[in-house]
Amino acid sequence: MLLVLKTRFACSAVRCFDEVKTTRLLMHIAQPLVHFTLVEPATLPVQWEEREYKVAMHFMGLIPMGHQMVRISGQDHSATAGKFSAELRDNGSGTLIQRWDHRIFITAAEEGCDYTDQVDIRAGLLTPFVWLFAWYFYRHRQQRWQQLIRRNFSYA
Repeated sequence: MLLVLKTRFACSAVRCFDEVKTTRLLMHIAQPLVHFTLVEPATLPVQWEEREYKVAMHFMGLIPMGHQMVRISGQDHSATAGKFSAELRDNGSGTLIQRWDHRIFITAAEEGCDYTDQVDIRAGLLTPFVWLFAWYFYRHRQQRWQQLIRRNFSYA
């Protein structure tokens, strides 16, 4: 089941992509809704690397949601006709979710950048419920992004 949420950010596409590549961004924008704890490897790098990460997830920091495999499999950016565009992909899966293929698309716009979360979800009979959670989660993330941009990317 496919979910697509798009918004416009008041920052450059290059700056947006630079932030997307950092692990601290995910930890910040998911809070307080979802808390991720790294299981493997022992520490997160400053920037995502093309590899697999195993994380434990907790709803509101309290309720276990199982494990998720975060598989960063693509980071790409280009400038076509002088217009910057970028993509980051997490082709993940988890305890209850067979497929969580999340792609982030960033394109330069007249006043900032267009940011799109696209997630293909497969969770068997739970798919509609997981899709509803994902819809709420990604709306939350995009709102946290907006707050972060207004604070000039101050993570404090």
